[in-house]
This record gives sequence, C-alpha cells and structure tokens, in this order.
Amino acid sequence: MAFNQEEFNQFVLDNNIIGFFEKPIKLKSGRMSNWYVNWRNVVEDVFGTDKLTNFILAFAEQKGLNVDCFYGVPEGATKTAVLTTFKLAQQSSGFAPGSHALPMGRAKPKEHGNPKDRYFVGAPRGNTVVIEDVTTTGGSLLTTLKALKEAGITVVAAIGLTNRMEKRDDGKSVAEAVQEQGVPYLHMSSALDLLPQAVAKYTPSEAILQHVEKEFDNVGVEKIKLQR
Repeated sequence: MAFNQEEFNQFVLDNNIIGFFEKPIKLKSGRMSNWYVNWRNVVEDVFGTDKLTNFILAFAEQKGLNVDCFYGVPEGATKTAVLTTFKLAQQSSGFAPGSHALPMGRAKPKEHGNPKDRYFVGAPRGNTVVIEDVTTTGGSLLTTLKALKEAGITVVAAIGLTNRMEKRDDGKSVAEAVQEQGVPYLHMSSALDLLPQAVAKYTPSEAILQHVEKEFDNVGVEKIKLQR
C-alpha cells in the first residue's frame, strides 16, 4: 500500500475526526478552540484501526524511515503504536522469536527503578518512531521524547496523525520545537488542508468560521480563510 494524501484526508473526514463547536472548548494544551480533532472514532474501532495502521506504515515507508518499532505518546496513541508495531514485525522477513520489541509507555512513570522500568511496559528497541494523534503545542510529545532520551532510546522521527498547525507560546511551531530535540517531526494530515474540507462537509455557522479564522490569526503558523 502506497501512502496517498487525498485518501488519508478523506479517511479523516469520513470518520468525523474533525468537528466544530458554537462555544469554545478547552483542548488538552489548555487553549480554547471552536474546532477539535479527535481520533477516538477510529482507535476505538478494530476496522478503523486496521486501516489507520496501514496508512502509518505506508507513510513511514514513503518518508524513507528505517523503523524497528513504533511508540505511542501515552495514552492517546498507545494502541495505535502497539498495533502498528505488530504489523511491522509480521511483515518483516526477519520475523522470529525475539526479533521485535512490542513497547508500550506508562501514562505515569513509576517513582523508582531505572528509566526503562519507570517509563515503559516493555521498552522500545532499535530505531523508534514516536506517534502522537494530535499536535497543538506539542507538550505531550516533547515530554515523551525527553523520557525516551533519558532511557537511551534511539528516536528517528515523530509522526503526528493530525497537526493543528499552531504556534507554541514561545512562537515556535511544533516541528521546530521537536527538531530542537534532534528529532524530525512529520505530520500525516494538516489543519490547513482539512479545515476547508470539513467546513464544506459540516457547514458550520458564520460565527464559528470567524472564531476559527481568528484563532489562526492569533496562533496559527499561517492565516486561513474559510469559504462561506
């Protein structure tokens, strides 16, 4: 399966990953927003997760990533990463007992023990790609990368399923902040591409459109103009 951007964007829309609110809601980042990205509809469904993991493997291959395992930012991307690693191992010509790790992170580190025991239920091994479902300011992703670095894990890339394309409070993009940790950040879908398509599908009110445009004026990596 080759990664197809239009196909993946349609997958996002078909599964109602993006939605709008008349009144702003608080995001995990602490910011208020009139639109959201929620991958729950996919990752709570076996069929949807099967398709998503195929997309991730195809995306990693397209980007030329040399991957031994995937590691999900706890807890939002944990299941996605575990199942993607499972498929990756099964497709490997070297698949055999002990050939591949099946890592999983702890949402809350243990207060004792060495780093690999503190942060993981099974530590990553080899070239590791970190998966995050949604990136806004990248806080959870950066915390995860710090923990992996402390544990001596080799991280070759970080992949966001959807990038909200917002600047952090320090003015940097998520990609810039992650790159400063020595890790390239790649996103599989972008708010700048998805929002116009979501507006066409859901036809949110004029007030919502104005709020979203204002959000991008204030914190977006670039401005956005949504068609009425």
